[in-house]
Amino acid sequence: MAWDEWEQVKAQVAERHTARLQLNSLPGEGGQADPSGGGGSTGTLRHKGGPWTKAAGTADGLQTGTITAKVDLRKAHDGISGGLAGLSSLGALKSVLTSWDERLGRVRAECSSLEPKLRQVAADFAEVDAEVGERTKAVVVPGTRRGE
Repeated sequence: MAWDEWEQVKAQVAERHTARLQLNSLPGEGGQADPSGGGGSTGTLRHKGGPWTKAAGTADGLQTGTITAKVDLRKAHDGISGGLAGLSSLGALKSVLTSWDERLGRVRAECSSLEPKLRQVAADFAEVDAEVGERTKAVVVPGTRRGE
């Protein structure tokens, strides 16, 4: 193998292993942009707190719903002790009442803990998005105009 051929092989191998950066179909170093738009990016990073706020609202609604369910469950069991005295089903009903009362209490406590956290996530993401948006204004991409 001649010296020139060896140099050519080394150059080809080095070219194949060169890392190229391409972000959202923008051209990498010395490369071309994907004309199809790559991953379907619009070039604008957007986030909305809607899903997080909606989830927080659902958790809040579940808190209220579990309180109502516990009250209704207790009312449904009022007065049954007298009519079922001496029957084995009375013990089973009391056990069911206690079990559901505890379960509903745990669900309410979990929702009570989760609701403010979900609202905070929505607020945090909105702040982060605004900060990232400001930082990206400083990025200059050669050959493009802002707003496109």
